Amino acid sequence: MNATSLSETEERAAAPAARACPLCAARDAEPLPRYSRDGWQIGRCRGCGFVYLTNPPASEALEEEYAWESSFAEEAGRRLKAAPALYGLDYATRLRTRLFRRDEMAKYRRWFGDGGAVLDIGCGDGSRLAAPFTPCGIEISRRLAAEADARMRALGGYCLQGATLEVIGRFPEAHFDGIVMRSYLEHEPQALPVLEGAHRVLKPGGAIYVKVPNFGSVNRRLIGRNWCGFRHPDHVNYFTLDSLREIARRAGLRLSLVNPLNLPFDDNIHALLRPI
Repeated sequence: MNATSLSETEERAAAPAARACPLCAARDAEPLPRYSRDGWQIGRCRGCGFVYLTNPPASEALEEEYAWESSFAEEAGRRLKAAPALYGLDYATRLRTRLFRRDEMAKYRRWFGDGGAVLDIGCGDGSRLAAPFTPCGIEISRRLAAEADARMRALGGYCLQGATLEVIGRFPEAHFDGIVMRSYLEHEPQALPVLEGAHRVLKPGGAIYVKVPNFGSVNRRLIGRNWCGFRHPDHVNYFTLDSLREIARRAGLRLSLVNPLNLPFDDNIHALLRPI
């Protein structure tokens, strides 16, 4: 690279905001430089108020270059250096989540029934679901998808590798008793059509569990750019309760909160989506 050429960060910062609003499809985003970093630009739609990353990486880059297992370690190091106390609290929360994974399975059984077919979108290594479910998964990272496929085939299911919108159509219509979107929808550039696709493969009496960072939380307003919900460029959508409810409605789904009492101070929204 010569002295007059732009760095990758400068090129991202100088590039036009090519991405339309994931909710209303308008192309008029107000820049939010307070929350942007390293050339990754966060904006707020002037039409509907949705907050999103206006210049996300191409989906192909998420398969390896920006794969979650790679970017997570890099982001963890950055947070530890920038705000060690906040990182410690976030790490403790994630550790508790792993330790109480049995509680998560109990919730899935309560929401989806005691058995049946369940689809985990953004399934990682496939360890989230276990018997009595027959698990299927979608995972964009090539390495993690291979691990998930091996785990799920042992339980009678399988995992598809690729961008969700490209592969979800391979599943039969009205096939799944439940769908898990845990820490997934904030990563998905095509959130609305993906929800529509999930609705198509969900049984009429089924439910979709969604967990996303809560952009409307008091913590985000107090902590600012070091809030745990920001991850550049992994997180491309920043939901409030209202925007999550609206995007679900447009996909033909109604939302009910799992964590209504502590939502204002919770860094995440936990919700169930069911067909309207």
